[in-house]
Amino acid sequence: MVDEGTRKTLSSIPLMKTKAGPRDKELWTTRLKEEYQALIKYVQNNKEADNDWFRLESDKTGTRWFGKCWYVHNLLKYEFDLEFDIPVTYPTTAPELALPGLDGKTAKMYRGGKICLTDHFKPLWARNVPRFGIAHAMALGLGPWLAVEVPELIERGVVKYQEKSEEAK
Repeated sequence: MVDEGTRKTLSSIPLMKTKAGPRDKELWTTRLKEEYQALIKYVQNNKEADNDWFRLESDKTGTRWFGKCWYVHNLLKYEFDLEFDIPVTYPTTAPELALPGLDGKTAKMYRGGKICLTDHFKPLWARNVPRFGIAHAMALGLGPWLAVEVPELIERGVVKYQEKSEEAK
């Protein structure tokens, strides 16, 4: 069901211990610390494997997340804005990851640029509540989605490479 690379990546991401969402005040702070620790570990592992592909930060409450993700295709780096809110029913409900810049460019996306994860990721999330967190959503949701969708969007000419100016680097 899961390939060896995915299994290795997944086993290196710490699992969450606290079942808490934004409404749970003190417990939410504990859960948020676990989320950050898992994200830091996942990013460190990615960097060590030369597979760094996103930056993510949150507002003070930990309920609104934003950043950038990128995909390298034919040695060109395609970068996308990333955003999502933590649902009030989190962690029972997975966050809906959105790439607003790709809104309407693929059938595997909902209004507002929310990527479609219903068939593959959401059943996996449901089986792993409350152990899965944001890092797992990135590794098992957004990462595979980018790997499948972005090359196809590039080949169809829907997504075009944009050179960064020297000031933007």
